[in-house]
Amino acid sequence: MSVSVVIPVRNGEAFIGEAINSVLVQGALAGEIIVVDDGSTDGTAAVVHGITDQRVKLLARPAGRKGVSAVRNFGLSQVSGEWTMFLDADDRLREGAFARLLAGIEGGTHVAVYGDYERINEQGDKIGRRNLIRKRAKPSGDILENLIGGNFIVNGGIMLVRTEVFRALGGFDENLRYGEDWHGWSLLAAKGPFRYVEGAHVLDYRVHTSSVMMNKPLEFADCIPVIDAIFNDPSIADRVPADRLIALRNKAEGHMNAYTIGQDIRAHRYGKAVSALADTLLHRPRQAKRALLFSAAALAGL
Repeated sequence: MSVSVVIPVRNGEAFIGEAINSVLVQGALAGEIIVVDDGSTDGTAAVVHGITDQRVKLLARPAGRKGVSAVRNFGLSQVSGEWTMFLDADDRLREGAFARLLAGIEGGTHVAVYGDYERINEQGDKIGRRNLIRKRAKPSGDILENLIGGNFIVNGGIMLVRTEVFRALGGFDENLRYGEDWHGWSLLAAKGPFRYVEGAHVLDYRVHTSSVMMNKPLEFADCIPVIDAIFNDPSIADRVPADRLIALRNKAEGHMNAYTIGQDIRAHRYGKAVSALADTLLHRPRQAKRALLFSAAALAGL
């Protein structure tokens, strides 16, 4: 088995080399690394060209296609491996990540396998206390209802997807501005089983001042298009009883509201977080408990 890795990058000079090298240390399991440059104006291309391993290919985003989904989809169209990972240019894999993930699906018919992550800062040092919750149970098998109720995958760099299955689905929805990965994983979960490799820390997820999470405050209203896309998709809706679908949508809305508040806390936008919590308590009281739990977890570094 071999893994293809798609890395979208825009002005990623600071971290792209580390990301690529973290794939190369996976050894022979790393079949190819497709780096898709989304219009960088810094030294990104020079860093990539400086890595002489023939498995590394630098491609330019096709003209007229914009956004990270378009970049990822273009990379997906170019890969040849049985399995594909979508790795962000500022993250890094842990040594042995592919071996641990692939061992979890040996002999199975899974369409995806996933592990867990740790947060690191700009310098690559661990931040937060996610190690305290790494042994918590996450679902395997038919995870569709679990996943549409709230995105617990979080980062595509913890997961391998079966290339041909995801490509047949069309990859990521390029019309979605936020949550396109959650939507994509949900469509994939409607097609077949996932496997969670318990306790597998496979990714270091970098949180830094120029990251999307830190610089793009997300409102709950921004999440409604992806929630609509998931719950209105026939391949998902036909798999779930109508009353259960309504309950799961309510759960998803509560999850995304709580997630946006938690991200504000992690980005130190405390005033915005307090305002959003107050709005939740006043106008969506059913979501208050989850919002408070996510806020407490963010403050605790989880």
